[in-house]
Amino acid sequence: MTASGPAPDPDPGPAPAGSEQSDSPAVDSPAGESSAAPVAGADELSVRERALLALERRSWAGPGAKERAIREELGMSPVRYFQLLNALIEDERALRVDPVTVNRLRRVRDARRGRR
Repeated sequence: MTASGPAPDPDPGPAPAGSEQSDSPAVDSPAGESSAAPVAGADELSVRERALLALERRSWAGPGAKERAIREELGMSPVRYFQLLNALIEDERALRVDPVTVNRLRRVRDARRGRR
């Protein structure tokens, strides 16, 4: 028994050569970052956008835990994470994918705006 077996492939199908990101619109990535490749089509969220929503669904034990997870799991700064998240909650595709999380985030944002 060896622990050096092949790692599972997260992408079920092979991608045609040269089609890495040339077909994806720039709206998926406001800063043109290459990690925002669409999952299946232009109407779906990218892998990174889905990861943002998944991280936001979780609860956090103490101060700094969320920021640490943002850096470790997503490889970005918390400031960039919140910039992308704020843009994402305005996206109707995100609302279709995870309405509970998106509506909660919209309510929190609106409440904060009301206090200003």
